[in-house]
Amino acid sequence: MPDAALDLLHAEMRACRRCLDAGYAIVPGAVFSGPVTARVMVVGQAPGVTESQVGRPFNASSGRRLFQWLGQAGWDEAAFRATQYMTAITKCFPGKASGGKGDRVPTPAEQALCAPFLERELALVQPEVVIPVGGLAVKRLLGAGRLSDVVGGVYEVDGRWIVPLPHPSGASLWLNRPKNRAQVQQALAQLAHLRQRFSL
Repeated sequence: MPDAALDLLHAEMRACRRCLDAGYAIVPGAVFSGPVTARVMVVGQAPGVTESQVGRPFNASSGRRLFQWLGQAGWDEAAFRATQYMTAITKCFPGKASGGKGDRVPTPAEQALCAPFLERELALVQPEVVIPVGGLAVKRLLGAGRLSDVVGGVYEVDGRWIVPLPHPSGASLWLNRPKNRAQVQQALAQLAHLRQRFSL
């Protein structure tokens, strides 16, 4: 009963206080969405403050840019949110960065505490296409590689197609270079091809 197993996992993630109990200044409340029938999974770094407040992944400005990209690949936002899966490397808002620019990057220890949840999400949902968004998610799902080395490519890992994207946040400077923006367009073309090939 995969539906029941995913429901149980969701309840565990919502109740989790591992990072808080370990002394990390997170805002508890796991943020994720999607059904067990999803064929595409988006994996971000961690929810931001507005995502934490409303309980919806990629809810703010980064979400607008992400769905502009996915729209270029042929996905409607409302339909994508209703039918596909969205999650993150760590599930709770980590707080703002000490310098005041952007959100704090979850520590390796926090990532390790949360890692079993993503493993179980992948095992239960079994997505055909995984879209890691941002360097942290790319490293987790591809093992290594700078954004400039991997964005624009498509990679088969454990029977899944991985199509990396940069983080769509305005805090990221990676998109300032024309070459990098061109790589994003290549990635979107790869996603459009996979969407058509597999009728996603």
